[in-house]
Order: sequence, then C-alpha cells, then structure tokens
Amino acid sequence: MNRGDAQPVRAIVFDFDGVIADSEAPANRALAECLTEIGLPTSYDDALDLYCGHRWADCVPRIEARFGRALPLGFIEQCKARTWERVNASVLPVTGVAEFLERSAHLPRAVASSSTTEWLAQILAKLGLAHHFGDRLFSAAQLARGKPHPDIYLDAAAGLATDPGACVAIEDSPIGVASAAAARMRVIGLCAASHVRDGHAQRLIAAGAHDVAHSYDELAERLFGAAR
Repeated sequence: MNRGDAQPVRAIVFDFDGVIADSEAPANRALAECLTEIGLPTSYDDALDLYCGHRWADCVPRIEARFGRALPLGFIEQCKARTWERVNASVLPVTGVAEFLERSAHLPRAVASSSTTEWLAQILAKLGLAHHFGDRLFSAAQLARGKPHPDIYLDAAAGLATDPGACVAIEDSPIGVASAAAARMRVIGLCAASHVRDGHAQRLIAAGAHDVAHSYDELAERLFGAAR
C-alpha cells in the first residue's frame, strides 16, 4: 500500500509474540526440541514453518498428523512448561517497541494473539509494557476458531469499539497476516524480531500484508511520518 493511499489510523492492533515480545525464537527452539525427543525429528526452521502463529489447539492436530499417532500423555504440559521457562529466562522486547508505544499513546491499542491472556499479561508485566494495554488483551485461545480466521482481530476491534477497516494490524507471521487481512484491517508485516529469516517479508506480502516494515522506526514513519 502506498503512503498516499492509506486511511488515517484510528486504532492499532498488535500481534504479540514476535511483534511486542521477541519470544518466537526461544519458543520454537523449545518446541523443536520437545518434538524431536518424542521421536518426531523437528528442526527450528520446521517449527517456525509449521507452527509459528498457531495456537496450541491448532498445533496439536498438525503435530499428530506428522507423528502418525496421538501425542504422549503429558507432552503438551511438559512442552508448555519448557517453553515458558526458556522464554521467561531470555525474553526481551522487540527492538524499538517501547518507543513506538510511547509515540502511539494517543491511539486506542490492543493485543490480538494466539497465546493465552495469562501468557500475554505475564510477559507484558516482565517487559514493563503492561500499562500500554490495560485489559485490552485478546486471545484466540478462548475462541472457537484461531488464526488464520479473522475472529481474533474482529474481537479486538469490537473491544476497541472501532470498525476493523479503520484499524492497523501489526503482524509477524503469514498466518497472522491472513487473519488480520480477513478482518479487513490494514496489515503491516513487521520483520524486526530475532526469528525473522531470509524471504520473510516476501512471505508476509504473499499472505496479504499491505506493507512491510523492518524496524519500529520504519513502522512509525509509515504510520505517522518522519519524527519531528
């Protein structure tokens, strides 16, 4: 989308992992390890390609289809615990997000994530960013359908009392881009976290992103113009 074609920004809806928290790399490394240990060889790149952006309820049938049988008893709980341990020990905010949140404080903002609201609240508090969102944390884990369906973004727009077409969504995964685009939001793909690989921007555009930014400074320029 060209800058001249963009509508005024009325609200911003953020994905979380890989957009606010730089958590996708440790989370997907933990998942790859857990799957490999039960006899389903999975690389870090496999985990990103197959599961990144999905909620657990949708990952499980995808994993079991590859595995050819049900997951071992207790696997999900053990994998969640390892993932939380890894993320909690190392997570940092995506570079520039704190400054961007300060700059966009005049706009209504929400989080729309595949992660649980408990995960969102805990990590936002750890990163010192919870005050930017309050209770405007929306999780697809509580909905009948997850991403790439539009439900989570429609839920967030309703929570902000804003028409979805007047919202900008910030996403880092193709499945998340597809979800926000299906909700009629203007979608900007963000390639700023540590899990971003070669060709990531092209994958986001192919999924329906209207634009791509490689940093929060670039994103701010897209939305608000050059800093004064």
